[in-house]
Amino acid sequence: MQTIAVINMKGGVGKTTTAIHLAAGYAARGARVLLVDADPQGTIGHILGIAPARTLTDLMLGGDAAATVVSAVRPNLDVIAAMPAAFALDTQLAGVMQRETVLRRALARLTSYDAVIVDTSPAMSLLTYNALLFANDLVLPVGMESMAVVGAQQTLDGVDEMRLLWPDHPLRVLAVVPTGVNLATHASRAALDALDHDPRMRDVVFRPGIRQCLDLTYATAAGQTIWEYAPRSRAAEDYTALLEAVTGRSSNQAISNGEIKKAQAVV
Repeated sequence: MQTIAVINMKGGVGKTTTAIHLAAGYAARGARVLLVDADPQGTIGHILGIAPARTLTDLMLGGDAAATVVSAVRPNLDVIAAMPAAFALDTQLAGVMQRETVLRRALARLTSYDAVIVDTSPAMSLLTYNALLFANDLVLPVGMESMAVVGAQQTLDGVDEMRLLWPDHPLRVLAVVPTGVNLATHASRAALDALDHDPRMRDVVFRPGIRQCLDLTYATAAGQTIWEYAPRSRAAEDYTALLEAVTGRSSNQAISNGEIKKAQAVV
């Protein structure tokens, strides 16, 4: 099973959009995928049009894992949604033994998936620590402004600290994904240059990134992926290329290269 956390301590950089498109893209290519919303804002549920009675909070507080799963949100794609009640989890789990690994132990009961993708909040909260100690691979979306780059750097500082505290847990950066890229602007060029000069990120920067595309905003508003809303758009092209890059770099691929080639027409 491949496990991916989509993370950046800076908000508004396309984490949720990227998490949804990675999950939907894997699923469209034949993998059985679980998308977990570990952000109490619950944006995934809003975008995908689901409001289940049982959510991430129930899972983290010891509820039946299978009962929190919303099945077949898309073909091959299941979701565990979040609601604002999850903001209280830091307090509710304060006295729990090994509280940083609650999510990992809870999701261990769900064994039928090829890939699990976790969207995170823009903070190093207990939920984020849980996501990092569940996932083996990280995808870092980075918006094209200086504070998003700083957020990515701060995120990697946190990751380095976790590697020291939990040396037995493999955790690597699978891709740094520039989002909202417009090479005609100084901001985009400066942000990409900063990524290229950071030794922790430069070798895994996905180029050219996800270019600015109004269709992506419209797709989100319509509750659709970019492939459903505007399959010929530049954002559809870029997210398809990202899938190729991510599956190509994975050491534990959910989908074989042969299956990817056969399924290219699906996404």
